[in-house]
Amino acid sequence: MSAFELVRLALSRLRSSRLRAALTMLGVIIGVASVVALVSVGEGTTRGITTQLRSLGTNLLVVNPGTAVSGPNAGEPGSATTLTLDDAVALAKIAGVAAVAPELATQQPVIAGAKHTTTIIIGTTAAHAQVRNETIWQGSFLTPVTDALGLRVAVLGATTATNLGLGANAVGTDIRIGGIPFRVIGILQAKGGSSLLNQDDQVIVPVAAVRSQFVGGTSVRTIGVSVASVNQMGVVAAAITTTLRSRHGILAGRPDDFVISNQAQLLGAVSSVSTLLAVLLAGIASISLVVGGIGIMNIMLVSVRERTREIGIRKAIGARSRDILLQFLVEALTLSLLGGAIGIGIGLLLSAGIGQIAGWGFVFDPLTLLVAAGFSVAVGVLFGVWPARQAALLDPIAALRYE
Repeated sequence: MSAFELVRLALSRLRSSRLRAALTMLGVIIGVASVVALVSVGEGTTRGITTQLRSLGTNLLVVNPGTAVSGPNAGEPGSATTLTLDDAVALAKIAGVAAVAPELATQQPVIAGAKHTTTIIIGTTAAHAQVRNETIWQGSFLTPVTDALGLRVAVLGATTATNLGLGANAVGTDIRIGGIPFRVIGILQAKGGSSLLNQDDQVIVPVAAVRSQFVGGTSVRTIGVSVASVNQMGVVAAAITTTLRSRHGILAGRPDDFVISNQAQLLGAVSSVSTLLAVLLAGIASISLVVGGIGIMNIMLVSVRERTREIGIRKAIGARSRDILLQFLVEALTLSLLGGAIGIGIGLLLSAGIGQIAGWGFVFDPLTLLVAAGFSVAVGVLFGVWPARQAALLDPIAALRYE
């Protein structure tokens, strides 16, 4: 019997019992849809986080303070006050460094007319735009003059500007940060991001203004370093370590009082975690496929019992055991593949919907579809062989006598 004839017989059999076939395929549909959707969610999450990390800056090294050993914040990462503006000036002189931007942050209420919001205020320098890969949408960024004089000027993130009801005409208007007037000189181009990592909800002002108006002392929260070439990342990181240990008077054998984060390392870590998460989610979703396979095997065994006389008649008129085996195996495969195709379609729709809501868009990986289709075939074969073999081994005489 040809393959075409076997498929035709299988489809004819499924049409004769549509409800049973639909319920049998349901487990496979749910399983495949879950695998496709969850893997796409994992890939979309990875893409979203990776995009956010890349938008933080180009060839970025971030120097953070170490852990305080005393005081109310003892033991918390970044709780020490070991980095200063003078450290940033020293790091800018290292060979291979393209730009350095110290950062000092505080949370303050911001008011513009009748609108108000509370957001992070970042005190930094003109080099921040290069280090953090910021692009101006309207107006201008900080300049060496605003840095030197500590002028009360502000550059708004896109989300902050929207929250304050400010648009393209906002440049030149005044806002109040913590009750202190600041002149808006620019609005940043939106980068996008989730509520947990929204780089558009911020106000950037000269670091001297933050120190004089909100935060005293000489320390800074972090120092961003943009390296001229990605090939120099390791060399520059080593030079930063040497420079800061010397400036802070750290003796040989003693631990650093600062931490250097490499953007490439962060991207690698995020990719590894996201891949593991995607595999875990796909594994959990695959349980539904196993349940669907058991359903196929169960219904095929029932079908063998119901069609015992049919099998006896076919064998009596010359059908071989191999023909019977292939007939029932193709029926199981047809059920599995149809369920897989429907599941892939539903999974893609779910992926598109979730991606739209989450903000990373539709993520489509052809490999995921191939894996899902492979799972469908495997389920059909694994759970269809036994019922098919049971049908093939039936004795034709006993089958003809079966009532």
